[in-house]
Amino acid sequence: MTTTNTFHPPENVKIAMVGLGYVGLPLAVAFGRVQPVVGFDINAKRIAELKAGIDHTREVEPDELAEATQLSFTDRMEDIADCNVFIVTVPTPIDRYKRPDLSPLISASKTVGQVLTKGDVVIYESTVYPGATEDDCVPVLEQTSGLTFNQDFFAGYSPERINPGDKEHRVADIMKVTAGSTPEAAEFIDGLYRRVITAGTHLAPAIRVAEAAKVIENTQRDVNIALVNELAMLFNKMGVDTQAVLEAAATKWNFLPFKPGLVGGHCIGV
Repeated sequence: MTTTNTFHPPENVKIAMVGLGYVGLPLAVAFGRVQPVVGFDINAKRIAELKAGIDHTREVEPDELAEATQLSFTDRMEDIADCNVFIVTVPTPIDRYKRPDLSPLISASKTVGQVLTKGDVVIYESTVYPGATEDDCVPVLEQTSGLTFNQDFFAGYSPERINPGDKEHRVADIMKVTAGSTPEAAEFIDGLYRRVITAGTHLAPAIRVAEAAKVIENTQRDVNIALVNELAMLFNKMGVDTQAVLEAAATKWNFLPFKPGLVGGHCIGV
């Protein structure tokens, strides 16, 4: 984190949510209840659907969309030109060699870079390896905009923790990790999320720390679920009730209560 005295919080914050999948849309709706937000997606069909009050991912109900009275939708880049905070929520899949595919992230960064102006803040939520925000995304923003990082514009990272299809743990109910490229920017970003995250926030000391935290929390989950899946297959061959085993083991105070289930998704720890 580089110290600077040039950061001044944007006045009359207007957010552009770049990417309206199962991560971006719920967050856009949460912010759209309390301040102006423009939801941007390159998928024109998706935009038309949302304007009609329909979310095919079923993460957001029609009444929730209606409650976000300060939220609008667009697939036109010029409609986010007057925004001053950009939150990027595009997927980071893997390629056929199981390497991280940053092309959606780079493409979104180019889009933001074309409308970036002095004093703006760009926050990434996509799951990435430590260093990707500052080493891969920020240079694209600089090159496209012609602006200087941590002087003309600032960056942040707040890893998404959405659990698709989970109606109990919604975006506002999950504590948010935040980080910024300077201490002042970090405080601004943390305060921004505190407006809508009722579960609270955790301000990490650096963007790389927040990126790494996302990686290990996913890896821990996936490794443990995979282990229980293997044990379940073993117990099945032995004629042992897996659920009964887990209930017995869970009586110990430090047992991690994982159950057999699916492992994978965009947030896998590759």
